[in-house]
Amino acid sequence: MKAVEIFTDGACSGNPGPGGWGAVLRYGKAKKELSGGAAETTNNRMELSGVIAALSALKEPCSVTLTTDSKYVVDSVTKGWVYGWQKRGWIKSDKTPALNVDLWEQLLPLLRTHEVTFIWVKGHAGHPENERCDALAVAQRDRYRKVGI
Repeated sequence: MKAVEIFTDGACSGNPGPGGWGAVLRYGKAKKELSGGAAETTNNRMELSGVIAALSALKEPCSVTLTTDSKYVVDSVTKGWVYGWQKRGWIKSDKTPALNVDLWEQLLPLLRTHEVTFIWVKGHAGHPENERCDALAVAQRDRYRKVGI
């Protein structure tokens, strides 16, 4: 299995509001940057979208180290919350509906395809790849804010 490093971040102006996500994929010396956004979204949706887009870009099952500043994504997966929500029909332990079900339903099959290890880093703390992902996400957010797409 190829060992790939992925870095992701999301950005949103208002919550909801225009948002963007950025991702950097690295395999050996090869590097690829991805980004996208939405006119009316939330920060957590952008965080998830970056992870989904990056994992979806892989052409075969890989061993992935995925670094993000999103506690929402990292904790939901590593603490098993998302699997409990899914098992309960997308209801959280406090009996409220889980959010972003459409995105979780896209992410879970990718997590079965790839061996993903999540690493959380503090955002805006000088981590070079996290800063690059943030710049990509902010550029997309600003694009959607200006154009009003």
